[in-house]
Amino acid sequence: MKSSSNRRKGRSLAASLLAVIALLVLLCVAATIYWSRQPILVEGKPIEFTVKSGSGVRATAQQMVDAGVPINPMLFTLLVRATGQGGKLKAGQYELKPGVSPLRLMDKIVRGEIAQESVTIIEGWTFRQMRQTLAAHPALRHDAQQLSEAELLTKIGVTEFKQAEGLFFPDTYLFAKGSSELLVYRQAHTALMKRLNEQWAKRDPALPYRSPYEALIMASIVEKETGQKSERGMIAGVFVNRLRIGMLLQTDPTVIYGMGEEYRGNIRKRDLTTDTPYNTYTRKGLPPTPIALPGMQSLVAALNPEATDALYFVARGDGSSQFSSNLNDHNRAVNLYQRSGKTN
Repeated sequence: MKSSSNRRKGRSLAASLLAVIALLVLLCVAATIYWSRQPILVEGKPIEFTVKSGSGVRATAQQMVDAGVPINPMLFTLLVRATGQGGKLKAGQYELKPGVSPLRLMDKIVRGEIAQESVTIIEGWTFRQMRQTLAAHPALRHDAQQLSEAELLTKIGVTEFKQAEGLFFPDTYLFAKGSSELLVYRQAHTALMKRLNEQWAKRDPALPYRSPYEALIMASIVEKETGQKSERGMIAGVFVNRLRIGMLLQTDPTVIYGMGEEYRGNIRKRDLTTDTPYNTYTRKGLPPTPIALPGMQSLVAALNPEATDALYFVARGDGSSQFSSNLNDHNRAVNLYQRSGKTN
């Protein structure tokens, strides 16, 4: 009888221990779930950290802690393994912002949502300005600074052009911190060629361009000739009309580009008569290369110019232009808007 009673007590004790253990496990699970959904940082600056290639779960957790992420590495390891994500963590540079929970952080690393930087290339910039901007960006790896233009183009896979001007689309580009400058050049060139080729395919075959590159040259001139986006189609129409009849383009921005560093903010009469490959007052047709990085509206205008009989235009002084179809009307407009200083 005593033996039977002892067995019953033993079973009862074991059951109690199992119940306690089960309760503790449930409490641990509940606590971990609660912890996994709480912000790691409530406020403060974002913390950057890097997950190295080939890192396991423990190594990833330790790398975060070493970078200053205030997270319990054991709990994070438990979370990753419990959710079956242990083999899915991706290497890269990440950023922990306030409000992000351990669960969301794990998801970012599993998805490879690396911290991204950005750089903006402005419409109308020259390639030189773009290059200076990329060379000064603190988040880029500067491995293109010693390359010539031709070498740079070769590095990004461009073989049909030897000069870089105009070959990059002005836009905002995202990249991981520490990326090569060449990545941005490659992205910007790909974006430019995609848009140029799309517009070229839809062009009127009667346009006086022998190649998409000539259309790009025209787009760069249109980009520099006016700040009024609504007038770009008309500006392109004037220059297309001039090309068709063999008339000099006579556009100041090409002269300025040809002057290079000699330009001091003002064009003199002798600058207009000094011949350079870009002086459209002394040479017929388009200049040999683009003179700037044209934006989308200028590309569209160059390949879809407005139908007009205008051959001249002059700035009114308010940002808009007065268009004329003959020299007499143009001279009157020049006297009205430039020599007299009047505006509408």
